[in-house]
Amino acid sequence: MRFPRRGDIHLVELDKPRPALILSVNQLNRHALGVCVVPITTKEHARFSMRVFIRAGDGGLNHNSWAKCDQVMTLEKELVRYPATGALSSTALAKIEEQVKICLGLL
Repeated sequence: MRFPRRGDIHLVELDKPRPALILSVNQLNRHALGVCVVPITTKEHARFSMRVFIRAGDGGLNHNSWAKCDQVMTLEKELVRYPATGALSSTALAKIEEQVKICLGLL
């Protein structure tokens, strides 16, 4: 059964296809109608210190990018495109998890 997996980057349908990190756990991803994602952008904004840098190549991304940890969202799984572009490195995923916790006041 195909479903998005935690730590993978997929293109998702927002205003246009954009990369996003799957953040929700696989148990939910397998059975729920939606998945929790962190959108990814190629635009650096120095004043947004809550964004985590992702080096080109990591997760199959073609450009240096930033995870928008301040914009965590839930999307219906039908908006997720397959296959994933790749899996994010455990180092980058850990940095994003930490920053999401800060942004949501969980630390």
